[in-house]
Parts: sequence; C-alpha cells; structure tokens
Amino acid sequence: MLINNRIKPVIAIVQARMSSTRLPGKVMKEICGKPILWHVVNRLKSAKLVDDIVIATTTEASDNVIENWCNDNNVFCHRGSLNDVLERYYEAARKFNASTIVRITADCPLLDPSLVDSIIKKFSLGGYDHVSVDSNSFPDGLDAEVFPFEALEEAHLNAKLASEREHVTPYIWKNPQIFRLSGVKSPLDLSGMRWTVDDEKDFRLVTEIYEGLKDEGFVFPMSTIVRFLHNNPQLLEINSMTMRNEGYAKSLKEDRIVEGL
Repeated sequence: MLINNRIKPVIAIVQARMSSTRLPGKVMKEICGKPILWHVVNRLKSAKLVDDIVIATTTEASDNVIENWCNDNNVFCHRGSLNDVLERYYEAARKFNASTIVRITADCPLLDPSLVDSIIKKFSLGGYDHVSVDSNSFPDGLDAEVFPFEALEEAHLNAKLASEREHVTPYIWKNPQIFRLSGVKSPLDLSGMRWTVDDEKDFRLVTEIYEGLKDEGFVFPMSTIVRFLHNNPQLLEINSMTMRNEGYAKSLKEDRIVEGL
C-alpha cells in the first residue's frame, strides 16, 4: 500500500486512564487473559500504515499502572493533564515528532486495523485536514480519526470550551470553514451496534465476542464480528439500551469556557 511520505511519521496516540467514571480501571480489565489496553495496542500493531504507538495517560498516581504496563510491554508512554486531553495529545505528538496523528481511545478493543489503514490512506492522498471513521454507519467502538500536527496545534491554541479540550477534536470538526473534513463510510449501516467498552454491559458483550472468536486469534476483522453477532443475535441485547457518545453529551451539558485559554 503506497503512502505519501509527507505525512510520516504516523503516530497512533491512545488516550487511556484508570479513573473512568462509568467503569473504573476498565483499561486494565482482562479479556481472554489480556488487559483491554493490550488488545487495543495489539490490534493497532496490525495497522500497516501506523509507524509508532504512544499511550497518552495522566499524571495521576492511579495511572502509574498504565505507565508500568507500557514499560513492561515496550510501548511508548506520555503522561499529561487529566482533564485537558487536547493538551495531553499535543504534548505527546510534539514529544514523538508526529507529522500525522491517529486518535484512538483505549475503550475500543475491537478496533479494525484495516479500517485504521483506510482512513490514513485517504488522508495521505491529500486535500483533507481530518479524516474519520463515520460514526453514522460503523459500529460504535471502531472510532478512529486522522489529522496533521498543524491541525492539532491550531486546536490546542484556540479551543476554549471544556468539551473541546476533553474530547480533543471537536474544535476541528466543528469548524469546517477552517478545516477540510472527510470520512470513510460503511457500505452497510451498522451504527446500531455498540462494541466500545464504557460500562459493565459493554464489557460483557466484548468479552462474549472475544471468547466466541478466540479460535480466530485476537485480530479478527469487523466482518467476522458481524457474522458472529448475526449468528448470536441475543448478545446484542446486552448493551442495546446504552446511548452512543454518552460521555461527549455529558461534556456538552457541563460546557464552560476554560479560563486562561
């Protein structure tokens, strides 16, 4: 797969913390004997167009376990602000000299490496400042975004709302007059499926998927998951009542101007 060298290095930055409010410590909860964070990193390693992976965690003492895990598993780690995740991303990207950033959250242990490659490839063709996995057609839990360091820097300098700083990219995709936006859509509408891990019900479903497909290895594609759930439709009831993007919706309700920015 050819890629424009101007966008390299491509650094996947994974935000992770232990202090999740709905499922504390979730990134270290184990599925098939491996922490969720391991599954995220393991899948990202299969993305052919990602040059390096960085875990961006916080300076809170509770996140020492994440840094220790990174050290034990030879994964780069950056520690920064708990609530200003945009600043944490900016500092991590600058520290590791990223030309292009792939934003990943550590609650997506079923992310699809080929889909990550697809959005990087589209971005590399030029003409866009932000390319994302389309949330209106793909399952929740395959989330990924690609953008250049310059866009991240502009957002870091200008984003004022708390929700824009906590969720990293809203300043970019809320300003299409500044940034050129695009996405990769699924040929089938699968947006009703929820594969992220935000609460105990989500964790149960993802565990069922991994347990049911463990003979396929740990990096089975999205199509295999869809087929498995088609054959086991009762599993979709486990978390069917959970609202998509609940965390961002909560941030919008609590929005305020961040002082000093």
